[in-house]
Amino acid sequence: MQNIELLVASLEYMENHLSDDIKTEDVAAACFCSKSTLEKMFRCVNGLSIHEYVIRRRMMLAARKLSDNPEIPILDIALEYGYSTHESFARAFEQIWNCKPSEFRRAKYTELFPRLKAPPEEGDDYIMQRRHVDISELYDLFQERKDCYFICCDIKSMLSINAISRKAGDLAILEQMRRMTAASGEEDVVFRIGGDEFCVLTAGNDRAYAEQIAERIIAGNGTTFAYEDRQIPLSLYATVVSVQGGARYEELFANLHNALKDCKPFQEEERM
Repeated sequence: MQNIELLVASLEYMENHLSDDIKTEDVAAACFCSKSTLEKMFRCVNGLSIHEYVIRRRMMLAARKLSDNPEIPILDIALEYGYSTHESFARAFEQIWNCKPSEFRRAKYTELFPRLKAPPEEGDDYIMQRRHVDISELYDLFQERKDCYFICCDIKSMLSINAISRKAGDLAILEQMRRMTAASGEEDVVFRIGGDEFCVLTAGNDRAYAEQIAERIIAGNGTTFAYEDRQIPLSLYATVVSVQGGARYEELFANLHNALKDCKPFQEEERM
């Protein structure tokens, strides 16, 4: 199974079993791969483990239920998401939300994703962090923004950059993220769908707006980034796509990757 297919299969399985007592080996078995292979791939792409993802997703859904259903006892919600005691649920909840479930409910939070603290001074670091969203939040965003546009990006000639060194490849990916984030708006979200494949999910259904973001990203093609004592040029593919059919990972990820694949020959011809 290819990495993207493995990623999709694991996400689908976990999403369908969040109320069950699932372990990494259960997910791996469902994906017909080894536990070590799945864990390594998942952490590489998403920056967190299978276990961490499951906890975050459960706490996202639990927070929504706490907010929307004040009449439901907290213990009932804890039991629904696999916690046998109020105390164990509260510990897990506080790790994600930095407050106890009862405090969350009393405060009547209007946003259901944890706040991220911006650095004291704005700059490139601020641009990189201000709209960071981890993959445990994506499923909810896909549902909320099902009519919005995606801008899919991939690095041109990534193999030649990795041939210089792995660190150069990592810096190229960071520069790609920086350019995509700088080109997008405050409510847009940048997320990763593969090794050097990223998307911007816009906050609206205006295609012209999405195309402007893609144009701003491509306008930086050929600009260099620093690696040790040399400057390495970086160019990106960028394409705008609207994905219909809901928020299923299997359909969505396949459509985003296919859109990137289709745009590459066309953009190569334009450059000639």
